[in-house]
Amino acid sequence: MFTKNSKTPAAPPPEPMQKPVPAQDAIRGAATKPAARAASIICADMKINGSVTSEGALQIDGIVDGDVSATDITIGASGQIIGEVKAEVVKVKGRIKGSIRARKVELETGAHVKGDIVHSSLQIQSNAVFEGQVKHADDPLKETGPVGAASTGSDSKPAVAPNAPGPYSISSSSPPS
Repeated sequence: MFTKNSKTPAAPPPEPMQKPVPAQDAIRGAATKPAARAASIICADMKINGSVTSEGALQIDGIVDGDVSATDITIGASGQIIGEVKAEVVKVKGRIKGSIRARKVELETGAHVKGDIVHSSLQIQSNAVFEGQVKHADDPLKETGPVGAASTGSDSKPAVAPNAPGPYSISSSSPPS
């Protein structure tokens, strides 16, 4: 039924080694990996009024007057945010006036943060300026903001005394008995 040929076909000659072209390697690599996203950049000459949301990385060198949300946020030395910052990782070299909610927060040399930080991991380098409250949380992206020790009980007192100097006025009224 089957016959064995004494002559087997010769193996094709080996192809000469060619140097891979980097662009072709990048295209080939991109085709085999899940869609990788490049970081979105807000340049130093840009000012955005309103919230910014990204599902990837975000580099901010300009000014954002609004909330910022992304997977990975880096605020460059010339970057400034006025609003809440929410991400898995936040690296600050510039200025933030507002709260930060992230699993990992790094305040690098030259950073100025004025607001509360809720984090799983916090690193503050020398010459970074931070004014606010810090709260550690296992999942900082799901919990509510920092709660002061005085405001956890049901009989908590106001944070500012009624007769305290300043632009604040607090009045309380109780229902008639």
